[in-house]
Amino acid sequence: MKVKYELLKNDTKTKARYGLLHTNYGTYETPMFMPVGTQATVKTLSPEELKEMNSAVILSNTYHLWLRPGCDIVYNAGGLHKFMNYNGPILTDSGGFQVFSLAKNKSKDITEEGVHFKSHIDGSNLFLTPELSIQIQNKLDSDIAMSFDECIPYPATYEYAKASTERTLRWAKRGKGVFNNERQSLFGIVQGGAYEDLRNYSAIETVKMDFDGYSIGGTSVGEDKTTMYKMIDDAIKYLPIDKPRYLMGVGDPIDIIEGVVRGVDMFDCVLPTRIARHGNAFTRHGKINIKNAKYKEDFTPIEVGCDCYTCTHYTKAYIRHLIVSSESFGQRLLSIHNIRFLIKLTEDLRESIKNDNILEYKDAFIKEYSGGNDK
Repeated sequence: MKVKYELLKNDTKTKARYGLLHTNYGTYETPMFMPVGTQATVKTLSPEELKEMNSAVILSNTYHLWLRPGCDIVYNAGGLHKFMNYNGPILTDSGGFQVFSLAKNKSKDITEEGVHFKSHIDGSNLFLTPELSIQIQNKLDSDIAMSFDECIPYPATYEYAKASTERTLRWAKRGKGVFNNERQSLFGIVQGGAYEDLRNYSAIETVKMDFDGYSIGGTSVGEDKTTMYKMIDDAIKYLPIDKPRYLMGVGDPIDIIEGVVRGVDMFDCVLPTRIARHGNAFTRHGKINIKNAKYKEDFTPIEVGCDCYTCTHYTKAYIRHLIVSSESFGQRLLSIHNIRFLIKLTEDLRESIKNDNILEYKDAFIKEYSGGNDK
């Protein structure tokens, strides 16, 4: 089935909204945070652990799975859900972000037909087109597939952003033309860089193609926060109220809150597991570095009151010992906490929308969060 978005409540003071996302694997509340499982696994964690954290949609990466193990192997396994044993909805990105980072000469390697680049595995020459990206995702059999787009770098000239935005629209139309999976939904992606008229134009033209949902791309690529939030505002005002809205690659807690008050429903990011591998943890008092000496004899949980497995069983002192000893269990424990922290954040945001107090929640969270952060 195609995913369906059901709007249940609008916040009275902001654009925040509470709703339901109906999928092949059940119905889930939004706003939601989606853990990233790039290579058909969320790093160090099992599907069962993700479910215990109340995960809903998770992500996998088209580019990486295309190269290894190959989309045909995943297809022959019965699709991505069976291959990785995740009994929940899965979204696959288009592979575009990775491809464009590997295309060294943008003016030469990005053509109207697609993108030429070299494999990060063996250096072989590869060519990815909008059609091929969709065909790979059809074989992966995710619940949500993404259109192939160009992630415009920041900063970019107006001329570059305009040409790229128009090409992304043509690619979206081409990809939609070959899309062929009745169980799968296809999302369009709004680009436009930091230019208001291009964001507006991209949103309007993408919506005309009637996708199952819409994503805001090209943010969190080096721009300042004010510019980032304006990019969201410029795009979201033209997106339909009856379709899900997804802000790609955003996982900073404050950015999630700012996205929600602007009307975003879905977020994803590798940040919670990435910072965990470096010994960092989210808390309501800011991000902490568990390797700091002050935690050596701290026998309290990462966050008092947190309901995650890590905080209900282990102390900062023990986790610090694991991290400084290069024990992978420490990375697992921090990953569990960080992902649960962001999922719990979206749960709290949903309640604040229901209670019409999201601005009060936002102000209190930012004040508390910004007052901490280990150096």
